[in-house]
Parts: sequence; C-alpha cells; structure tokens
Amino acid sequence: MAAPSKTRKATSSKPKQAAKAKATSSKPKQQTAKAASSKPKRQTTKATGSKQQTGIYVYGILPADAELTSEMPGVGDPPGQVRVVHSDGLAALVSEVDVTRPLGSPEDLRVHKEILDASATELPVLPLRFGAVLASEDAVAEELLAANRDEFAAALSELDGRAEYVVKGRYIEQAVLDEVLSGNKRAARLADKIRGKNPDATRDARIQLGEMINEGVSAKREEDTRVLGNAMKGHCVASVVREPTHELDAAHVAFLVDTDKEDDMERVIENLAHDWQGWIEVRLIGPMAAYDFVGSAELEG
Repeated sequence: MAAPSKTRKATSSKPKQAAKAKATSSKPKQQTAKAASSKPKRQTTKATGSKQQTGIYVYGILPADAELTSEMPGVGDPPGQVRVVHSDGLAALVSEVDVTRPLGSPEDLRVHKEILDASATELPVLPLRFGAVLASEDAVAEELLAANRDEFAAALSELDGRAEYVVKGRYIEQAVLDEVLSGNKRAARLADKIRGKNPDATRDARIQLGEMINEGVSAKREEDTRVLGNAMKGHCVASVVREPTHELDAAHVAFLVDTDKEDDMERVIENLAHDWQGWIEVRLIGPMAAYDFVGSAELEG
C-alpha cells in the first residue's frame, strides 16, 4: 500500500510489520492530548432519488504538504479511494463511504490501521479513532481542520520525525512456570500434591494453584517490564505500558522514538531478546502511527 508523501519526507521510511494504558514516568507536554479523541459526528449526505447516502470517512490529520503518490482503496464496501483534504496548513486523509452500509468489519479495521501506519513511515500523522465520518469535504476542512488548527498543528510538530514502536514479550510457558514454582514453595508443594490426581477431586486445589501461578507471573511481568523500560532509557522520547493481552505476556510497551535513532533502538531490543532467550520471546512491531501518544499520553518536553 503506497503511503502519502510530502515535499519534505520524514527522516526514515523503513516499512516493517505492524491497542489505552497508563503512561510511564515519561511526562511529555499535553499538546497532543485531544487529537485522537476528536470524534467528528457521523453526519451524512442525504440521498435524493436512488442515490446512495454518502459521507466522508476521516483517517487522520497530516501536515499540509502531504500528497498521495498512488491510489489507495479505503474502508467500506465498495471502498472509496483515499484522497487528501487541505485547509489552512493542515491536511486530512479521507475517503467516501456509503453510510447505509455498516462499518467495522475486520477488513475495515485492518485497512484503517494500514493507511495510518503507512502514512507514519513518511510523515507525522494524528490518527483518528475508527468510524469518524463527516457530511462532506467542506465539513472536514471547516469543522475538523480549521476548528482545531492550532491544536493539531502543535501536535504534528511534536510528532515530526518520530514514530511509535511496540515491544511485546511473551513468556515461554514451561520456563515461567518452573521459575514461579521454584520461588514459591507452597505452590510447588501443591503442584506435587495434585500431580496425576483426578481433576474433579482436586478442583479446588487446582484453582488455588492457578491463582498462585497468576500472581507469580504478574510479579515477573512487572519486573521484566521495568527491565525493558530501563533498557530503553535514552532511546525513546516517551513510553506507555499497555495492558497485557495474554496471561503469558511478559511486557507490552509502546515507545515513541526519534526516527534518526531507530537503529540504536533496534539494537537495544535485539540485545534484550538475546538476554531473554529461552525465557521470553520478543517481538518489535513498527513503525506505526502514534496511537498511544495521541489522546492517552503526553510528549516529553
């Protein structure tokens, strides 16, 4: 999928593979606070005769010099072509949608994210939440861009030359189980007691053991998340700890990174993955739009 470009491209455009949580100790400015939370009302253009009811779907806000280098299909069925609406120093990525058809299919969600992430490899972008629809391109220009010009411009300035990466670590199940049991003699004795026994007869004991193991994994998760945060000090602008999405998640943290320091950041994560080999499997996801740093966290001054 071709990304929008600008006359002055961002410092890095390395496409790679591609979730609200509390911010870590990084305490940036509040300038980006409302960008993603801007929720245009779902206005539509009414049908006349047999014409379909249409609206303008908005993906995100970009600098005014953004331009599309090739055609990109958007969300909806049938998908409209993505285009750019300009207004007074800002631009918005949009496409036309038939609002008589519901949005929200897995394909729609995927396309929405892909368009934003592809844009973020080239230039700063403020992602809007999925489902933002206005009545017309004039409404996008006046009610969204012009009405929020100063706030959006300041947020884009803060994000210029930066991109979001997510580091996700997952424990190797047997390794973390052995670690938890070795540090909890009561849980280890209980595990020995129920091993090979009838599951129905030991149901309460198994529930108790499961709770002990979950508590142990949670403690390990907090510890390893701190290790990741310490390793990334000096290599990111800000960070947000995301909630775990799986019981074996070891760390799930979003980092805002200067694009000219991406190589250093990747080396840090590679070294950490090497140190965690046999214990935690590590994935580095990005670059992507700064979802975690627009509306839910601040940027460091």
